[in-house]
Amino acid sequence: METNKVKQIHSFGQSIWLDFIDRAIIGNGKLKSLIDDDGIRGVTSNPAIFEKAISSSDLYDNDIAALSESDKTNEEIFFGLAIKDIQNACDLFKGVYNEAPKGGDGYVSLEVSPFLALDTEGTTKQAAQLWKQVDRDNVMIKIPGTQPGLEAIRRSIAQGININVTLLFGLPRYEEVTEAYISGLEDHLAAGHSIGHISSVASFFLSRIDVLVDPMLDAKGLGDLKGEIAIASAKKAYEIYKRVFSGPRWEKLAAQGAKPQRLLWASTSSKNPAFKDTKYVEALIGADTVDTVPLETIEAFRDHGIAANTLEQGLDKATEALNRLKAAGIDIDQITQQLEDEGIEKFNKPFETLLKAIDDQKSKVK
Repeated sequence: METNKVKQIHSFGQSIWLDFIDRAIIGNGKLKSLIDDDGIRGVTSNPAIFEKAISSSDLYDNDIAALSESDKTNEEIFFGLAIKDIQNACDLFKGVYNEAPKGGDGYVSLEVSPFLALDTEGTTKQAAQLWKQVDRDNVMIKIPGTQPGLEAIRRSIAQGININVTLLFGLPRYEEVTEAYISGLEDHLAAGHSIGHISSVASFFLSRIDVLVDPMLDAKGLGDLKGEIAIASAKKAYEIYKRVFSGPRWEKLAAQGAKPQRLLWASTSSKNPAFKDTKYVEALIGADTVDTVPLETIEAFRDHGIAANTLEQGLDKATEALNRLKAAGIDIDQITQQLEDEGIEKFNKPFETLLKAIDDQKSKVK
């Protein structure tokens, strides 16, 4: 029997997580089969995913009705619905989480309110609150890697909370995120706590970079780089990862059981129909990384994906691509800051739609 192509990826040291959650996939056994058959090792969620789940299903109606009887805000009702799904998914992944070495995988991510993306205090407070409410060792709280988010990430790690840092596009910000993680571990250790149980990922978004950059390339005579800049950036991020999570400072923490903050590839579906639908997954398979993949891309990879150890191939080519971009006057740092700003807005809008949908549903049951 042919080995499942998605499962093959894990043999190269990369974990595939599902970038989707809803009540149906948990209840009908589909998520369990993805774990068993495809070797899926975690789940990520975001406000857009939950908006789609809750707005397009009647499976949440009874809970909305019950939660509406209290004086909860629409946002509190949403988190009540989401936490139930996250807890059930965490329970499904408990077996993966408990595999040796314990805590290597099996995480399910829940994001703080996107309205808090630029609010350090609010993010720190809500991260602690959601961590306590979900009450599962294998939950990760998602915090955007914005400038105000950096301190919230450090403080949350210092409280022993698992953190998925989201909305990363640029290399300078990614390096700042690794610093926040390492500093948080040092803070937690200095306060007399163990750090071996803390886990974190840094979610580097891919295809959105190419969507923004590719139209600029033809005008600069760089058409051959279309679809390559995001991959080049990711390969350079992995170089940073290997440098940061080595050396005396890191080894001191590793001796106390600290886990490196793995890079996670996000936004991995091809937005350009000219590209192969498994392009971003195939290009970045490598050790000690995570790739969070939408269901349709998992199904595409299962059908015709090619699993190979690709992440550290063509590093010279990646460096050259970014150098050519810079020489042509395209400022990648400016582009990634624009993507971060737009990314916040892209999560705010569906969250607003979601809160309105909950409001509408409340009106029906009153």
